[in-house]
Amino acid sequence: MRKKVQFISGKHKLSGLLESPESEVKFYALFAHCFTCGKDIAAASRISRALVSKGIAVLRFDFTGLGNSDGDFANSNFSSNIQDLIAAADFLRAQYQAPRLLIGHSLGGAAVLGVAQHVTEAAAVVTIGAPSDAAHVAHNFALQLDDIEQYGKAEVNLAGRVFTIEKQFLDDIKRYDTSHISQLRKALLVMHSPIDTTVNISEAEKIYQTALHPKSFVSLDDADHLLTNKRDAEYAADVIAAWAGRYISHDTSELRNNDVKGNHINSQVSKGHVIVEEKNHKFTQHISTNSHYWLADEPESVGGNNMGPDPYEHILAGLGACTAMTLRMYAVRKGLAIKHIKVELRHDRNYQQDCQQCENKTQGIEAIVREISFVGELDTEQQARFLEIADKCPVHKTLHSKVEVISQLRAE
Repeated sequence: MRKKVQFISGKHKLSGLLESPESEVKFYALFAHCFTCGKDIAAASRISRALVSKGIAVLRFDFTGLGNSDGDFANSNFSSNIQDLIAAADFLRAQYQAPRLLIGHSLGGAAVLGVAQHVTEAAAVVTIGAPSDAAHVAHNFALQLDDIEQYGKAEVNLAGRVFTIEKQFLDDIKRYDTSHISQLRKALLVMHSPIDTTVNISEAEKIYQTALHPKSFVSLDDADHLLTNKRDAEYAADVIAAWAGRYISHDTSELRNNDVKGNHINSQVSKGHVIVEEKNHKFTQHISTNSHYWLADEPESVGGNNMGPDPYEHILAGLGACTAMTLRMYAVRKGLAIKHIKVELRHDRNYQQDCQQCENKTQGIEAIVREISFVGELDTEQQARFLEIADKCPVHKTLHSKVEVISQLRAE
């Protein structure tokens, strides 16, 4: 199953493709493509498809300024690649499940090594034809380095395409070394071809020697840097899936009960129990139930990062979901020919004009406007009853009842 997705990284909207197995997902993986490539390069698409066939869902996306993603490539750099990967992991965490496996091809491999510490749910990291540090990529435009330093930028030809490389890119990659590799604290698989002419296999040796155990090395004999031979990509995927299975449990209950800092939440999340905990000590919040995990946030316009629905959107979502479920149960019980139900909601916090229901005319009331649409055939009487049933959904009743919120303070 293939699904086009979009998410925000900084000020840019990035375009991705999430591929999932038709059966149960074992775990999610995040794939980082090579320098100036894109999510649809043959190696990325073939490895992703092969992993999906083994029950692993894979998200691959275009970095800022490449493919279908917004932004100007000239203004991007290795740091922005790291930021893009963090945003992609946050998207998976909020919408599906945090990635347990990080895979990077070429410079994307250096990027996943750099981002691994920020994705604490990830248990394993794979590099394919990767350099040990980001500065290695500069050899691709060695002839233009003097021009870039002197004039601030230069046009370079990479694999038949022209890109503008600015001095800020060079300054940025010089900031990174290999020190983070020894602090990975995750299982590492290094894959490299001994005949790779773009990134020498000596780079794989540096990565392997710097990393601590558990670590593994697999030689991609006879493969070129881009794994253009389909068999090489499929072999890489077979090895990745078998290797990752050793380090990644299919049971995500422990993952759901851990925050992204890797600290175990004190209380196990039971049915009907919700835990909300700060993510960034600002607006972004972790939300955990006994079987789900997502983020809450505020929009950027009020100082948030817009990484999840805001609190009022959660209220609307709860009411909308309960309404649709209640109506579906009613339609099934009554044998109504309803093919589809949609509930649209909005919250008006300043509903004060023409407030006929207010006891105090100066106060006004808040209103939730709920519009219910359906595909099917109902006569006038059935439509009226359908609307009555909507008001009988449990969340609707809760909102209209006198609910006491009992707050208790507890020191951790």
